[in-house]
Amino acid sequence: MVPRMQLLLVEDDPTMQATLHRALTRRGMEVTAVGDGRAALSQWAARQPDAVILDLTLPGLDGLQVLQQARNRGMRTPVLILTARGTVGDRVMGLNAGADDYLSKPFDLDELEARLRALVRRSVDPGNNTTPLAPSNVQIGAIRYDKNSGALYLNGEVMELTPRELALMHALLAQPGHAVTKERLYELVFPGQLDVQYEAIEVVVYRLRKKLAGTGLTLMTLRGLGYLLRTDA
Repeated sequence: MVPRMQLLLVEDDPTMQATLHRALTRRGMEVTAVGDGRAALSQWAARQPDAVILDLTLPGLDGLQVLQQARNRGMRTPVLILTARGTVGDRVMGLNAGADDYLSKPFDLDELEARLRALVRRSVDPGNNTTPLAPSNVQIGAIRYDKNSGALYLNGEVMELTPRELALMHALLAQPGHAVTKERLYELVFPGQLDVQYEAIEVVVYRLRKKLAGTGLTLMTLRGLGYLLRTDA
């Protein structure tokens, strides 16, 4: 008999917590649910679950604090952040704090279950490095782009980029090998910010160029066309 997945659900909204507890239990998981950060750390240490679903907005300790303290204590359980905070910056902060995956609300239960089971499989066989990249991942130079989370990894570590630098990279990676006009980049990097000077995009490009040094990628300026991200020869 296959053992049931032991899951710790950390969600402070009573309705969401009850809904997820019921749905995941019906899908064959054994769920322990808590509604605040301190209780989450206590249950995490006591039960040693197979995976943790962690909301970011929690009373007591917020989700990022819970995650950081757990990792500092050596608790390596796979963590999926589940939150209404859907910005790229929030995703990167969560991944930098030690999360393994990220899913924004609203979400599909089938996708949540699939991601949880994938996290547990990877944790059972962490030394397996022969698995090809999933379709949601793009490798270019030394950088890996995870389309699901929006994060960029350099040699396995999340790249420390500002939200604007990350938005610029996303725009360039949407069509690798194709130039993106300055006008389009401005719209994507500074959406709705009419008070920002048009030339500000050049500052973001300059800073990003410096961070891409040594990654095998070059951010080129093509006169009259825009900007192009290419791999070094």
